[in-house]
Amino acid sequence: MDKSILDLLRKGGFVLYARHGQATVGVDQPYLNFQDCVTQRNLSEFGRRQAVYFGQLLRHLQIPISSPVVVSPFCRTVETAQLAFPYSYIQIDPIGYEIYKLGGAIPFVEKSNILSNAQSVLERKPSQGMNQVIVAHSFPEDVGLGEISNMGMVIVKPNGPGNGYEIIKKLTLEDLSLLN
Repeated sequence: MDKSILDLLRKGGFVLYARHGQATVGVDQPYLNFQDCVTQRNLSEFGRRQAVYFGQLLRHLQIPISSPVVVSPFCRTVETAQLAFPYSYIQIDPIGYEIYKLGGAIPFVEKSNILSNAQSVLERKPSQGMNQVIVAHSFPEDVGLGEISNMGMVIVKPNGPGNGYEIIKKLTLEDLSLLN
């Protein structure tokens, strides 16, 4: 795998947008309640192992991560972040729920607002020498960051507020494990 990607990540300055680990089969309930994990799909046992492995890989590869780790309000994203980054502060951000809603039938105006909000989050540069991790959901194909595999990650280079961002690379968990 490309050694230069690892060198870039070690220098910091990126948003690492990760999709949560594998979730259980089924669907989130129509009466979804973020405080009640029974109303939503949760991490499977395999998804929990993926999350732990993801965090171990980033530490092993010496990729600096800033705190807080930003997560969607779903139990599966919060648990992914807690397992991957057990010593980091986890901050819940509603943008993750908005991105999740992109997968449903929503009005064009709402979709446009969500993508604009997501862009403003992805444009924000992390603190010097650090990378910002966001654990949330996949985007629909050809929208925003596009489809992301379970525990996959998109390396985003923020260009600062109002200046957009660049997608540097998409990595599956396996791709990430091959970086060293």
